[in-house]
Amino acid sequence: MSQYVGAIDQGTTSTRFMVFDHSGNEVARHQLEHQQILPQAGWVEHDPTEIWERTRAVIQSTLTKADLQASDLAAVGVTNQRETTVVWNPKTGRPYCNAIVWQDTRTDRIAAELERAGHGDTIRHKAGLPPATYFSGGKLRWILDNVPGVAEAAERGEAYFGTTDSWLLWNLTGGVDGGVHVTDPTNASRTMLMNLETLDWDEELLSIFKIPRSMLPAIAPSSNPELFGKTRADGPFGGEVPLAGVLGDQQAATVGQVCFRPGEAKNTYGTGNFLLLNTGTEIVRSEHGLLTTVAYRFGDAEPVYALEGSIAVTGSAVQWLRDQLGIISGASQSESLARQVEDNGGVYFVPAFSGLFAPYWRSDARGAIVGLSRFSTNAHLARATLESICYQTRDVVEAMQADSGVQLDVLRVDGGVTANELCMQLQADFLGVPVSRPVVAETTALGAAYAAGLAVGFWSSTDELVQNWHEDKRWNPTGSEEQRERGYARWQKAVSRTLDWIDVDE
Repeated sequence: MSQYVGAIDQGTTSTRFMVFDHSGNEVARHQLEHQQILPQAGWVEHDPTEIWERTRAVIQSTLTKADLQASDLAAVGVTNQRETTVVWNPKTGRPYCNAIVWQDTRTDRIAAELERAGHGDTIRHKAGLPPATYFSGGKLRWILDNVPGVAEAAERGEAYFGTTDSWLLWNLTGGVDGGVHVTDPTNASRTMLMNLETLDWDEELLSIFKIPRSMLPAIAPSSNPELFGKTRADGPFGGEVPLAGVLGDQQAATVGQVCFRPGEAKNTYGTGNFLLLNTGTEIVRSEHGLLTTVAYRFGDAEPVYALEGSIAVTGSAVQWLRDQLGIISGASQSESLARQVEDNGGVYFVPAFSGLFAPYWRSDARGAIVGLSRFSTNAHLARATLESICYQTRDVVEAMQADSGVQLDVLRVDGGVTANELCMQLQADFLGVPVSRPVVAETTALGAAYAAGLAVGFWSSTDELVQNWHEDKRWNPTGSEEQRERGYARWQKAVSRTLDWIDVDE
């Protein structure tokens, strides 16, 4: 009997393959970064071919290191950076252009025109999303309008669209030789093209974006044993393994954090921050700048929905300190540098590099560091960077509580930034609620493994998964309510300074 479940985690900066046992413990992993392509200000691209090559490499390396074969895996799940848009030729297997990454803002005019044309409310109601540069539909429209030959190829049925899950599934199941063109509702719900109620592509939305339906993948439940296909014997696994689970990365982290009951929430700290609140089978339409999205759909069960607050720049702000400013040599140094000062010295950093996402949705915003004086040091800037992660999260929590009426008792956290103990303590302080990190911090990959394992009976139920969750560390809030509110008021003042910087009509 197969003892393990594998998970492909295709993220914004890297791709990894992980293997988990029945208790949800990590058995093996390998991870490789891929290139961040920045052709001009506001543009962020990836090479889909490089991502596929990295995926093959991490699978093979993990299996070799752990001395595992395809037969040792009961199933494989896939989780992925959402919204990042790939268009390829199904006859040749070659992408028509680089993938346009979720952070990319080149579609700001498309988003603005959708609002001006009166389509914004339709998109919000049907798709649960505001017209914004973040989502895939505008990126696909841009490719059709700007990459020579793609529109004509789409009319001939020679152009497939997908987020990176679809691109990898197609390649894993044979590519030009019978590859399966499919996605799941969590990824489809990030396109502005899927109807939240029907979980199918919506004809009115397709008409608004002028996108041929033939380009789009089929939408299958997030956890199912048949519809995603099997790996090929000549592929990186060296044998057939059911591809039984697919979840967008933040929904996968929600599953990995076993947030299966309405009112349970998790926050993932990665390149950006993503806070999801389980709302059960009810579609809660946000009135405070959040997204309504599909949390997961397991088999034939009713879909479970979530409210989401998406923040574009959090962990990548720390990378900016390292790569662009050179004031730290590694991400971990941000904590030691920030600890050199007792507070931010009046410095606030709003890292609106690609505009502001939830709850503001302002593509005209740009980053700002305010409150500088001769007293300010690199340590104050490092602390302000960590505080910006926590203040942006509070922005989202405030909106989420207003939309749902749910007051958080505890915030479950995961992702790379949770290794920063100062940042997590600041988060508890700024929210006034405890912050809890699980033993298995790689909840994104774990959630994909859970979805795949449930589909094939490796795990019998979500109740069994809940038993796997164990707390590693908890941070309790310190400081007074007065301090908390005074700092937050200054943060909001700093945010106001970033607005109206870019004219999207220029």
